[in-house]
Amino acid sequence: MLDALGVSDASAKVYQAMIDHPSLGVDALAGLCRLAPSRVRECLDELGRLMLVRASGEHPGQLRAVSPEVGFTELLARQEAELAQRQARLAASRAAVTRMVAERAERRSPHGERVLGMDAVHTALERMGHSARTEVLGVQPGIQTPEDLSVARPADAEALSRGITMRTLYQDATRQHPHISAHAHWLLSQGAEVRTAPTIPQRMVVFDRAQALVPVDPADHRKGALHVTEPGILAALVDLFEQAWNTAVPLGATRPDAPETGLTGTERELLHLLGTGLTDDAAGQRLGVSARTVGRHMASLMERLHASSRFEAGIKAAQRGWL
Repeated sequence: MLDALGVSDASAKVYQAMIDHPSLGVDALAGLCRLAPSRVRECLDELGRLMLVRASGEHPGQLRAVSPEVGFTELLARQEAELAQRQARLAASRAAVTRMVAERAERRSPHGERVLGMDAVHTALERMGHSARTEVLGVQPGIQTPEDLSVARPADAEALSRGITMRTLYQDATRQHPHISAHAHWLLSQGAEVRTAPTIPQRMVVFDRAQALVPVDPADHRKGALHVTEPGILAALVDLFEQAWNTAVPLGATRPDAPETGLTGTERELLHLLGTGLTDDAAGQRLGVSARTVGRHMASLMERLHASSRFEAGIKAAQRGWL
């Protein structure tokens, strides 16, 4: 009962014995409390620091217990004063933080700000994730580095531990990269949802449908991001995410070949991309694979179509209704 006041159970026992038997010395207190004499001396030191015992005027060299009415009243008063001081320091710290946040808000534009550099982006993601209350929507095209995934994990874990709904889209190609697959499965184990598709929208992270980060340069997301708060832009980003999410495949499931064509989702998307005139490099970037992988896919398609050139493959794919 007295531990909240800093009085251990053993010291409380010794104090009570001194109240009941004012003339007992250390050895007698040890026998009565069933404690070693050395332990009793430690308890007397603790009681002395708390000003619950004082030197005895009647028995030189011994201590006497201060009456509970006086001792605990003074102890409570001291602790209340210390608590008031801590609360005052906490209030001052809170005010300083509030001023810092307000000053940052004043420096931002009404609809968002540029966040330049990966350190600044990670800081913004941590701040926005910490303030999220309902959901986080993420689109992660391309191949993320192990370092980027490692930096993101603590913030993701903190948000998921608070019951935040988290949905993340990756490209099908990431299933072939162990470090991304491991991170995605970790997200699943924490209660998040993860899906993949051959191609997905540009990189974005949307918090509570009220703010988002999108790359300032879609071709190089490491340059930085734009912090978006404009409702119209956010609504468009969320619609884009939902459309891609609804056609993506949950991680752990497999995307079956189309029964009428035998095409995989990646192969069908590749035909569409090359049909629009994209180069192997450009199509590979959209699919999150290398130009060499694009070449292997096309070689397989040309063989199945019995085509001697890509142009002929395109014609035959259109004739079969593959495009």
